[in-house]
Amino acid sequence: MTIGRRTALTGGLAAVTAATFGPRALAATPGVTAHLIKIGNTDPYSGPASAYGVLGHLESAFLNKMVNDKGGVAGHKIDFISYDDGYSPPKTVEQVRRLVEQDHVDFLFATLGTPTNSAIERYCNNNKIPQLFVATGASKWGNYKQYPWTIGWQPSYRAEAQIYTKYMLKEKPNAKLGILYQNDDFGKDYPNGVRDVLGKNWSKVVVKSLTYEVTDPTVDSQITELQASGADVLLVAATPKFAAQAIRKVHAINWHPMFFMTNVSISVGSVIKPAGEQNAIGMISGLYLKDTTDPSWNNDAGMNEFRAFMHKYMPDADITDGGYIAAYGLSYTMWKTLEQCKGDFSRANVMKQATSIHDLEVPVLLPGIRVNTSPTNYHPTKAMQLAKWDGKTFKRFGEVIHGI
Repeated sequence: MTIGRRTALTGGLAAVTAATFGPRALAATPGVTAHLIKIGNTDPYSGPASAYGVLGHLESAFLNKMVNDKGGVAGHKIDFISYDDGYSPPKTVEQVRRLVEQDHVDFLFATLGTPTNSAIERYCNNNKIPQLFVATGASKWGNYKQYPWTIGWQPSYRAEAQIYTKYMLKEKPNAKLGILYQNDDFGKDYPNGVRDVLGKNWSKVVVKSLTYEVTDPTVDSQITELQASGADVLLVAATPKFAAQAIRKVHAINWHPMFFMTNVSISVGSVIKPAGEQNAIGMISGLYLKDTTDPSWNNDAGMNEFRAFMHKYMPDADITDGGYIAAYGLSYTMWKTLEQCKGDFSRANVMKQATSIHDLEVPVLLPGIRVNTSPTNYHPTKAMQLAKWDGKTFKRFGEVIHGI
C-alpha cells in the first residue's frame, strides 16, 4: 500500500481526545499474517508543520518499496500505512484509532511530533501497542517506567539545549540570552535544558523568554521584542515554517546575536533555502546526522548508500532536505529491528527487540554515533556535534558530545 492512497482523508470518524482511550482487548499480532506485517504511521502532510511530511514519503518508499523489493523480512512483506494528521493532536488520535482498530496494524512507527505523540501515548501503552522510534526528540520519550511501549530515536531536545548553553557560557561568559520556543512539550524542553545548566543564574543570563503558538501567522513580533530586550544570544526552538521566519526577521532587523537553532529545523531544503542562505550565515546548531550539502561526505559509503536509494526510489525529491536523511535513519533502524525479530512479529517481541539494540551503525549517522537501547534505555541516540552555517553548508567543529 503506497502512501499516496492513504493520506487524503475527509472525516468519517468523529474527532476524539486521548482521554477517551481506555484499555481494549486488542490482538497481540493483528497486522501479521503468514506473509504480511502492517505498520501504522501519522505525519503532517498538511498544516503548519507540513514540511515534515517528507519523512512519511521516504519511510513509505523505504519500507513499502525497497525492503519489499528485497523480499521483505523473514518472508513477510510490509504494508506501511501513513495518514495525515495535520500536526493536530485530536486528528492524530482519530487517525491512530483508525490504524489500530480498522486497519489492524501491528504497531506504530515514526509518528511525528511531540504534541501529537503525547496525545496517543496513553492509548498505545494501555493497549500494549508498540509506539516505535517516534519522530520527536522530547526528553519524555525516555520514560520507560511509565510508558514502556513508547520509545524515541533522536537525541533529546533537553540535552541539545544543555549543549548550546554550555557552549554559550564558554564563548560568551557575560551572555544575555533570549529564547523563542513553541508553546508545547517540544518547545518547553529547550528552556528546561538551559535552566539545567544555569540553575540559580537563570534570571541573570536569560533576559527574555517568549513563546508562539503553531496557529500564529508569524513570529516576527517575538523576534523584534527579543532584540529590544538587549539579548546578544538567541535560541530558537521552532518547527520549519517559524524557523525560516525567525532567520529572515533576524536578518531584516540587522540583529547579529550568537544564534542557536533547534536541530529539527536546519534542513537546507525546507528551512535554510526558504529563509535565504546568506541570511543564516553564522547560525549554530547540533548535528547527529550527515548532511548532503557537506562536501566531506561526497565519497562516504553511508551517504552513497543513501544517494543510491534516493536516485532509485525518490528521483524527483530535493536531496538537500534533511528530513529525508532523518527518515532514512529511522527506517533503517526499523528494518534492522524487524530482522532482529527472527520471524516473531508479535507486539511483545517487536517491543523487546526495539529495546535490545546493540551498537547499530546507521549509514546516515555521524561517525561515533551508534544506536543503542535496552529495557532501561529508551534514548537510542545520545550524541551531537556542533556546526555553523557558512552560507553553503553546516561546518562541524569540536568533538562529538554525548548527552544524557
